[in-house]
Amino acid sequence: MGDRSVGRSGVLVIGLGRFGAALAETLEKLGTDVLAMDTRRDLVQEFSGRLTHVVEADATQMDALLQVGAADFAVAVVGVGSSLEDSVLITANLVDLGKPVIWAKAISTAHGKILERIGAHHVVFPEADAGQRVAHLVNGRLIDYIEFDDGFAIVKMHPPRETQGYTLEESDIRAKYGVTVVGVKSPGRDFTYATPKTMVTPHDLLIVSGHTELIERFSNRP
Repeated sequence: MGDRSVGRSGVLVIGLGRFGAALAETLEKLGTDVLAMDTRRDLVQEFSGRLTHVVEADATQMDALLQVGAADFAVAVVGVGSSLEDSVLITANLVDLGKPVIWAKAISTAHGKILERIGAHHVVFPEADAGQRVAHLVNGRLIDYIEFDDGFAIVKMHPPRETQGYTLEESDIRAKYGVTVVGVKSPGRDFTYATPKTMVTPHDLLIVSGHTELIERFSNRP
């Protein structure tokens, strides 16, 4: 049923809804071997032309997971969200296999707690995460925003007026705001890592890292 050669360092993606499909296609573009599986024949047929390895199989059944060699995969992603029961059962089956590192999609806090308790290594909340990210983008001059679990973020942003026309040493952003300018992208030029002598112009984009609250404060400067 599956191609066992995909296992070992590959990723097993269970569920080809919007989350699972986007994940599988992005992983393949990044050069990762992926085996995607879903119970819906129409989805399997649709993605058979877009993904290298797709199978129609029911991951709530341990036999189906064994047939596709699920235990050989380094990582398994449970992207099933329409049925909480199926999500929990699939995750439990993967836990019983004992091998893959399990990433599971949750549609609520309660769902996430259940997945964690039965043994999922990572629980993700795609809608909540996307909502938080977009809120940061909508709410200021941020162009891109990535937040990590410990409240640390990296952002792309337009420079506040007080930094324009000065070197990073002169504007002393780190001392004033507790954030670090990692790099600067000038129009028509390649990204460059920032140094104290880097001059900031009104047309530049800054790559800034630091604690989320401090970045928010800095990004809201006029």
